[in-house]
Amino acid sequence: MSEEHLIEPVVRMPGDRPAGQPCPSRPAEVREAVLRAVTERCLATRTPCDTEALADALLVASELTTNAILHGGGVTGFEVDVDGPGVLLSVSDRSDALPVAVPPVDGEGRRRPGGRGWPIVCRLARDVQVSDLPAGGKRITALVSLV
Repeated sequence: MSEEHLIEPVVRMPGDRPAGQPCPSRPAEVREAVLRAVTERCLATRTPCDTEALADALLVASELTTNAILHGGGVTGFEVDVDGPGVLLSVSDRSDALPVAVPPVDGEGRRRPGGRGWPIVCRLARDVQVSDLPAGGKRITALVSLV
């Protein structure tokens, strides 16, 4: 006798989410969604998960989310898609301002707090795109290799 199992999508997009269920908007929620998506893909395809590559994807997701909270007026959207040898992460926020790398030291030689997130994203992601959103704000999409 065979049983039929229903598998729900790992991360629902705003139009796919049941009413009242919010989009992941905190770094821990986003990391959990990425971990679930990658793990489910590895199980479905019967391929091993590269733990270092997964750690890179989790860090990029966390940095994008943190930057949206600190500099972008909050997370307005999140998407994760595991396709082929990579994970595609998109985080949207309310700000039209482009992300910038800030030198770790100011003009007088004093160390600045923070400012490391965007360089981390750019270093770990294979491709990074920043797109304006029609209603205002932006979406940052990063492709992180899983191999």
